[in-house]
Amino acid sequence: MATAKTQATSDLLLAAVLSSLSDDKAEDVVQIDLRGKTEIGDHMVICSGRSSRQVAAISEKLVQRLKDEFGRTARIEGKDTGDWVLIDTGDIIVHVFRPEVREFYQLEKMWQPSAAAAN
Repeated sequence: MATAKTQATSDLLLAAVLSSLSDDKAEDVVQIDLRGKTEIGDHMVICSGRSSRQVAAISEKLVQRLKDEFGRTARIEGKDTGDWVLIDTGDIIVHVFRPEVREFYQLEKMWQPSAAAAN
């Protein structure tokens, strides 16, 4: 079942990330377009898992799927504790949180000032 690696654009990577998160039942998925706002990446995705185990599993599977499909090795931090895992693909930054930790840091508000102003 050998397949050629797909050329990864940031939009293709984003679609693969969102698909993987959906497959693994990630909750409250938010995507933020970073183009023109920062040089750290083109997109940020923030989501939650129900437990430390699910956060770690979502993260492991996402990294493996990106490697299998695009030949990309993503950098991953925080998987051992499973509270907040950061996955850096180069173009896409993915944060997978336990709900309590996500609520504490509120990254969405940092990157979406219009959402913060509405609250």
